[in-house]
This record gives sequence, structure tokens and C-alpha cells, in this order.
Amino acid sequence: MNQIQYAYFPGCSQTGTAVEYDMSVRATAKALDVELIEIPDWTCCGSSPAQSADKTLMAALTARNLRLVEEMGRAGVVTPCPSCLKALKVAGEYMEHDHGRGLVGKLLDRMPAGAVPSASILQVFVEDVGLEEIAKRVVRPLKGLVAAPYYGCVLTRPKRLMGFDDEEDPQSMDKLLRALGAQVPDFPFKVECCGASYGVPRREIVVRQSGRILDMARRVGANAIVTACPLCHQNLDLRQGQAARSLDTRFDLPILYVTQVLGLALGLEYHALGLDKHAVNVRTLVDAVFEAPRPVNEEADRCE
Repeated sequence: MNQIQYAYFPGCSQTGTAVEYDMSVRATAKALDVELIEIPDWTCCGSSPAQSADKTLMAALTARNLRLVEEMGRAGVVTPCPSCLKALKVAGEYMEHDHGRGLVGKLLDRMPAGAVPSASILQVFVEDVGLEEIAKRVVRPLKGLVAAPYYGCVLTRPKRLMGFDDEEDPQSMDKLLRALGAQVPDFPFKVECCGASYGVPRREIVVRQSGRILDMARRVGANAIVTACPLCHQNLDLRQGQAARSLDTRFDLPILYVTQVLGLALGLEYHALGLDKHAVNVRTLVDAVFEAPRPVNEEADRCE
């Protein structure tokens, strides 16, 4: 397969709280001959907070990044974060109208000349690389993994805007996991909201919603949840102990990024995928299911 090139917008979470997602995205892309060229001097897209406060400001923040993509000479941009992807698409839609484009133009020195296509890394792997090609490159089939595919409430919604997969019953991650050899149970909460960014102002909402998702994953027999969203990962992984206490139970369910699972199937090493950076211990699952090599002198995994 010829190498595919994309402008890459990592987004703020992937440089901090979800750095393991960025690590695994870059590693798996390289293994699949996908070249991700990071946008030089990119800035925060504004995501949910800016959009809630001022849609024009959010569109301007994002339009600056889109202009940089044009200056790179790339036809489109890919991001791992569903919230960033939605911001890219909302800003593009906002500037399709003269009124919105005029308002954004007052805040920027230079505007993007036209529409700049955007996609999630999951969409690139499934549609551009292709499931058949990925299956050919699997060196470690994930036969012992029973993965509950969790898309979250943003990645495919609304279909009019995101333009990828089914908004109520998406199948792209399911198909990718099966191509890697994993078992994929019917997971009815695959697009339920985890509470999103309410973790600080309304923690009880996040704890309740995340607890329901974790409980359902356990009920369908999953030994891991696989997601493509850094905020979903944070709520299900970092707050797993809180969710368990709210239901008077105990969870010990690893939460993996889809790119980490993909990387393991492609034969990439544990530490290169950031698997030592999770709150819930994933080592036991990885060693038992994936038989992945452990890094030398690795710090003990953290458990809440």
C-alpha cells in the first residue's frame, strides 16, 4: 500500500491527559504507512467550552488551524479527538454562510480560502487504509479480547455534520475489532453519554452515567471497553472507582483506546502505546490476552 499523508491536529488532550492516545495514534499510523504531519503552531480549537460561550470565537480558533492546513498544501486534516473533530466541522459549516464568515473574518488576519475536509483517525483507518489491509498486517490476533466498543455521543453525531457511520448503531469500530481477531458483544450503550465535561461542575452526572456504561459492559461479558475519545476514556478509567462506589460494587475493567488495541494486534510494544499510563491496571489483561512484551524497569501500574 502506498503511503497516505494527512495534516494532523492532535488537540489539547493528546498533549496532556491523553498523551497515551497520541502515542498510540502516531505509532499505529506509522505501522500502517499513514504519515501524520502535525500542523505547525496549531492552537486549541475551542471545543465544547468556547462553543458554549461564543460560537464565533470557537469558529475563529478553529478557522486558524484550517488555514494552516491549507498553507501546508494538504487536502484535509485528521484528528483523534471527537470533540476536536466536531469543532472542525462546526466551524466549517459556520463559515459556509456569509454572515458567519464575515464575523470570523473580523477576528482573523487570514481566512481559509475554502472548505477543508476533516476526519477522525478511526475513519481514516477503516475507510482509507481499509479493514482488509489491516487484517493482513495483524501479527498478534486478539482472540482472548472481549471488547465492548464504546463510541460515545459525539463521534458519529449528528450524521448530517459528522458524515461517518450510523449515528445510532455505528459499526466501524466493531468491524475493526473483529478484523483484529477480538470478540465483539452486542453493546447497547455504545453511543450513550458518559457525562462528558460535567466531571467538575456536576460530578454526580458523570459518576452515574459512567457507572451505567461500565455495568453494561460487564453484563455483556466484556473484559475491556475500547473507545476513541479522550474524555470518555478519562471518565471511564480515571473515575472508575467513583462510579463503582456510586453503585456499591467494584469494577476492574481496563479502558483501552482503539489505537492501543490496534497497535497490539500489529505487534507494537506495550510502552510504545502508552499502556502503562492508565489509572486502571491493564497489564494483566495485556499479558493474558495479547501476550505483549513488557518494557524494562516499567513503573507499577496505578489502581484507584
